[in-house]
Amino acid sequence: MKAFAKRIVEAPWFEPFMIGLILVNAVLIGLETSREFVERYDGWLHTGNDIILVFFIIEAALKITAVAPRLKLYFGDGWNLFDFSIIVLSLMPATDDFALVARLVRILRVLRLVSAIPQLRLIVATLVRSIPSMAHVILLMSVIFYIYAVTGFHLFGDDDPEHWGSLGTSLLTLFQIVTLEGWVEVMNTAMEENPWAWIYFVSFVLLGTFVVLNLFIAVVINNLEQSKMEQLEELTKPATHEEVLKELDRTRRALQDLQRKIARLT
Repeated sequence: MKAFAKRIVEAPWFEPFMIGLILVNAVLIGLETSREFVERYDGWLHTGNDIILVFFIIEAALKITAVAPRLKLYFGDGWNLFDFSIIVLSLMPATDDFALVARLVRILRVLRLVSAIPQLRLIVATLVRSIPSMAHVILLMSVIFYIYAVTGFHLFGDDDPEHWGSLGTSLLTLFQIVTLEGWVEVMNTAMEENPWAWIYFVSFVLLGTFVVLNLFIAVVINNLEQSKMEQLEELTKPATHEEVLKELDRTRRALQDLQRKIARLT
């Protein structure tokens, strides 16, 4: 049974098939947003979701069986644990109290696309790895925001209390400016009373938008390169005894299949 499960899990068609199921599941979730479609085909949608859930359960069972009894090989992988958690949550009864939770869990199934595609896993791992470095960038940005918010309150608070009337309002206005949304109108209002206000706004846009944003990008790119190097080191590690035996067994089966084909031809 273990060998059978391992052959299926390692088959070249297995991962593309599961990715296809995840995409179909995403389409079904999207169709549920159409009230007219749900009224007509509600039963079919539920049946489709149930069938896909069954395939997900079978996938998890096959992967667990393939590594049994060393279950740590399955549950020790964060992505496998993530997939398994979604399956467990999907088995919750969709009663009145849990109906909303059940719908949200079905949406989370789409995230399985991340765990199914190695390139997406690399990007997510890079983002998680970048969090500690981003904390320092966020701290720097917070200091800049605080300084400019207090300065904006004193410079423009009396003339434009809607945007600068308090520290909290000033911070929200600066957040709007850093997104480059409507900041020109705020600047023009301030310049009606203070012609030199443009210096304040232009300097903040340069610091808050371009400099800090580029720092975020630099942190992510740096961690992406490190993640790629670690992935390359994993690929270049010498094969273990178990991996060599597995490859020899796969070669032996391929030779046996080739011999049977030659025997049929002769």
